[in-house]
Amino acid sequence: MSLPHRPGRPARTGRPRPLARTATVLAAAAALLSPLAGTGPASAAPQAAAADATVRVNTQAALGRLSDVARGVNAAIWDAHMNDPEVATLMKAADVGAMRYPGGSYADIYHWETHTAPGGYVAPGTGFDAFMGTVRATGAQPILIANYGSGTPEEAAGWVRYANVTKDYDAKYWEIGNEIYGNGHYGSGWEHDEHEDKSPREYARQVRAYAKAMKAVDPTIKIGAVLTTPGHWPDGVVGEGDAGDWNHTVLSQVTDVIDFVSVHWYAGGADTTAEAAMTRLTRLPGELREVRNQLDRYAGADSPRIGIALTEINTNTGGARLTARPNALFAADAFMTALENGVFTVDWWNTHNGPGQITTVDGETDYGDMGMLSSGACTGDVCQPPANTPFHPYYGMKMTRELGTAGDTMVATASSARDVSAHAVQRRDGRLSVLLINKNADTARTVDLEYAGFTPSGAAPELSRYARGDTDITDVDGDGTSASRVTVEPYGMLTVTLTPRAGTGPAASGAATPGTPKLESVTDTSARLSWAGAQGAARYLVQAREGAHTRVVGETTGTSVTLRNLPAGSTHTVNVLAADAAGRLSAPSDPLTFTTGTPADAPCAVTYHRDTSWGNGFVATVTVRNLSGAPITGWTVDWDWPTDRQSVSSGWNATFHQTGRHVRVTAPEGAGPLAPDGASSASFGFVGANDGPNPEPTVFRLNGAVCSGG
Repeated sequence: MSLPHRPGRPARTGRPRPLARTATVLAAAAALLSPLAGTGPASAAPQAAAADATVRVNTQAALGRLSDVARGVNAAIWDAHMNDPEVATLMKAADVGAMRYPGGSYADIYHWETHTAPGGYVAPGTGFDAFMGTVRATGAQPILIANYGSGTPEEAAGWVRYANVTKDYDAKYWEIGNEIYGNGHYGSGWEHDEHEDKSPREYARQVRAYAKAMKAVDPTIKIGAVLTTPGHWPDGVVGEGDAGDWNHTVLSQVTDVIDFVSVHWYAGGADTTAEAAMTRLTRLPGELREVRNQLDRYAGADSPRIGIALTEINTNTGGARLTARPNALFAADAFMTALENGVFTVDWWNTHNGPGQITTVDGETDYGDMGMLSSGACTGDVCQPPANTPFHPYYGMKMTRELGTAGDTMVATASSARDVSAHAVQRRDGRLSVLLINKNADTARTVDLEYAGFTPSGAAPELSRYARGDTDITDVDGDGTSASRVTVEPYGMLTVTLTPRAGTGPAASGAATPGTPKLESVTDTSARLSWAGAQGAARYLVQAREGAHTRVVGETTGTSVTLRNLPAGSTHTVNVLAADAAGRLSAPSDPLTFTTGTPADAPCAVTYHRDTSWGNGFVATVTVRNLSGAPITGWTVDWDWPTDRQSVSSGWNATFHQTGRHVRVTAPEGAGPLAPDGASSASFGFVGANDGPNPEPTVFRLNGAVCSGG
């Protein structure tokens, strides 16, 4: 983030308001009020009105477990209210588990021992020990940013010594710098960096030096390296003299010494409304998947050890509607989307930030402030509410607490409506919580809930709501509300918590949860998986997930299985469940995602090379060889893009045609045959476009045959 502006269950408040009843209850009431009720011949019962959306929840498809640092916020040394007692109280109520310090770009000018930031403003009372007082009062953990821009490995090691040896703070997470790719190496420079060499190669070298010095003091700490988010500048840009872009250069050199990577996500875009930001949020899963793909590429089997931290997130870095109600919806949706897609901590920018452009959104003043809490400052003659008054995004984050806490399991959901988001968590006690977010500003949404792997009891669900008129997360009377249908108010959020029917669910199984599957080996058509066994297990089921649907793809009494007949270059996400002797299923393991390769003995070989790229576009060259024993005349090459936002703009030495994600390239007129046994090759090139991440295709086909390479 660029330099900022200076300057048990909590009690609930808010207007009491019953939730809209189910369509069945309303129909019954209408029948009682009808003047013809109880007279005349019997007639068919009225049918319930159709729901606006259907949400499917599959508790057998785990997306991972909530960590103890899942919800986080940024704190900054220029924030005079950073350590107000109210901050710890509010953050504890929202189950905040991580607090990042000393504040974005200030980290690269901050010297912890003297508590100074040359060229910047340091507010009184914001020193490291004062910050740790707030962290401890919150019950959180610190995420600390070592000064890369003007610091040294020795200075960082001294901070580790003070924090964890002298003061026994047990500070686990340490990033090396903040947004260092913004040091001017790619043209735009907001991040302070005094190194003469500002390349990703030098950053990687320094990360190794920082990690060595810091872990010599405390080998238990976790070291994080800064990456760009795929699809966001300067992703894909290759600087002068570099062999690759930032991420590929850094990761090729540091995966053996780091424990996590740090990425930032701001929705951005010309349309700065929160509605547009919520739409752009649909890109985040693919972008995070590409981060993991890059880790897999460079860390190999060690990749699962390296976590992904989303240490800054908000709708925009300026000009967006930031404190209004829509940003509460965005905050809740963003936190859960990131956590469901492999992130262990999501840290909102910022706790307090300061007012910007004043607008009116949804009938309320929006202060253009990126903070969760008011700083009490003014823009002109418009002043914010008193310091530490929560803005709407705070309640968005707090609503995710209603879903679950550390150790609970996120499970798959799917919504049939674009303006209704859904997230679900299976609690350790067997309950299921479902968060529904209605992004429509004008119309309530009636939602039918469907379940796989979960059978609700007949008890009324617990309901927690944040909608217009509420001044906090509000408990709602659930009498008469069905577990299968609820109504969510316009611009509202509703968490539905259900108890399982007695004798059902993982609690009824005698089998514990299996360990996360590991990929032992993979070919073009098979994958061998293994996992830690579960007590009480009589057999294991391996399930593949597609959205919120699962299907059994393997079964064994042991703790390993080989999946066969898989398509080449295909990606699969699997969980393992244990069944006890009576066939009752445990909770699912955490997921594993893997991609099959291409055949080593293929009749053709393809090389795909990205020659250059500039963030939202690139130039690539494809070379194909015929390895069969007969010549090929009139060839075609086919591939599918991994995302919907990749395309061929123009090309040469061939004819290009794209339909959806599928690309077909045909030989130019007059092209000679491809000689057998790889004796000749054909090459063609193209200009491509990408709006978001730009992963390479996983499989190429020559005249329909799968080729090796890629």
